[in-house]
Amino acid sequence: MDKKLFSELNLSDSMLKAVQKMGFEAATPIQAQSIPPLMEGNDMVGQSQTGSGKTAAFGIPAIERIDQNSKNTQVLILCPTRELALQVAEEISKLTRGKPGVRELPVYGGQSYDRQLRGLKKGAHIVIGTPGRVLDHLEKGTMKLDELKTIILDEADRMLDMGFTEEINAILDKMPAERQTVLFSATVPAGIKRLIKKFTQDPVWIKIEASELTAPEIDQVWYEVDRRSKLEVLCRLIDFEDVRYGIIFCATKMMVDDLVEHLSARGYLADKLHGDMSQQMRERVMNRFRKKNIEFLVATDVAARGLDVKDIEVVFNYDLPNDGEDYVHRIGRTGRAGNSGKAVTLVAGREVYKLQNIMRFTKAKIKRANIPSVDQLMAQRANVFFDALCTTLDEKNFQNHDELVDRLLDRGNSPTEIISALMHMLDKSSGKPPPEEINIPKGGNSRRERERKPQADRGRKERKPRRTEVDAAPKERASHQELGPTRKITLSVGRQQHIKPGDVLGVILGAADINRSKVGFIKLHPGKTDVEVSEDVADKVKKKLTGIKFKGYRLKVTENS
Repeated sequence: MDKKLFSELNLSDSMLKAVQKMGFEAATPIQAQSIPPLMEGNDMVGQSQTGSGKTAAFGIPAIERIDQNSKNTQVLILCPTRELALQVAEEISKLTRGKPGVRELPVYGGQSYDRQLRGLKKGAHIVIGTPGRVLDHLEKGTMKLDELKTIILDEADRMLDMGFTEEINAILDKMPAERQTVLFSATVPAGIKRLIKKFTQDPVWIKIEASELTAPEIDQVWYEVDRRSKLEVLCRLIDFEDVRYGIIFCATKMMVDDLVEHLSARGYLADKLHGDMSQQMRERVMNRFRKKNIEFLVATDVAARGLDVKDIEVVFNYDLPNDGEDYVHRIGRTGRAGNSGKAVTLVAGREVYKLQNIMRFTKAKIKRANIPSVDQLMAQRANVFFDALCTTLDEKNFQNHDELVDRLLDRGNSPTEIISALMHMLDKSSGKPPPEEINIPKGGNSRRERERKPQADRGRKERKPRRTEVDAAPKERASHQELGPTRKITLSVGRQQHIKPGDVLGVILGAADINRSKVGFIKLHPGKTDVEVSEDVADKVKKKLTGIKFKGYRLKVTENS
């Protein structure tokens, strides 16, 4: 079925702004069917797989019905695990951005009681918790639910499977008689039916059938990345796989604009597709993409619906989709007409749990892979160049330069030296910044692993990593001997704007159209960046960079004497 726009669901302006900021351009089937009856206060049973977008389906109406004049708890959401409770709390937090007075609080076992008691005392309109810890608070009288309006059981069947039947019954028995009761469950076994019969009144039943993955021949992989290294990882994977034709999906229109800007600055041919563009602009971009005049189409989910393009090599999920259905639609852009295809997903931090939900929903086998190292990337580049050179030699499709070669040999240069020098010159003239070291989460260093540490260990202050050479300036910059006389310019962005040396080099080379050998050191400061450039191109760099939009900021360029 076609998705409804959120603007058709009678939501407040503040909520519409919140969902738009989250990148939700249209409601999923479970959201479109659940929100209206829940907004009216009906009890409901939603039968839907994990990953179908159900958190927003019950979260939006629950938030909309909250009375901000009262600080008391009005919504209780029960989840089977602390990981899911944290995930739900994170999404609820994003949905309440347009309502700054609404507070949410996760409550789960393994976390300090003191922190939870402070949160409850301060006032939490929405409590998201696991059954055991919620029941503890209720029995100790530290959680008051006299003004509760809605109780939601998320993944109810899973909670029963984990042995929480007694706790759930005890919690529901303590709820006010006048309340809204909502259950979301992938299946409805006998235990769930008993809960529905005992604790709900004339519930609305909504059942969403799970989508099946329609492209089993697609090779699906995911990489765990540091959120700040996403761009660097994406570019490395593109270069490593030598991708020339693909689609990159982002969560929001703003992210699409930002990513296209960065990819273009780094020498990739990219263009955008999202809901803010006119139909004429979309058709113009699509015509360019179909003719392969651009390498990468960066798009939001809704803008790419119905997109039919042949020979897509790879689909990149730069941001995770909102639900499993969107994932299926995204990766379905590749591997068409019996061709093989590949889908690559970048996952940061706790998003790994969201990916697991998508895998359960789609029944997809998504393999985890390791990010290629700089050495592997350089070796792969050499292999690609070698294959291209062999093809050119075999086809004899080149002009002879015997006289020039003879002159170089007469100078005493060996054939190996001549070829190596030519390859070095070709690499320098490519315009792309050299690969940087990437902060790759692994072992105990990832956020997910840190969360598993005992409370006592997590209380210790972790030592900050030593500044790497990349932090100070990217490797392989031109030496002073190559640069000649230099001038130092300053850009009006720095570390506070999450700028990296590679970003700066990329925008200079792309905007000013100069050779990499003309750029010296790049030194990042909190709110600015100093760059050394060759004197003969300094004026051109200043002129081309002044006023352009870089990572969402309008650049100002000054010069230091």
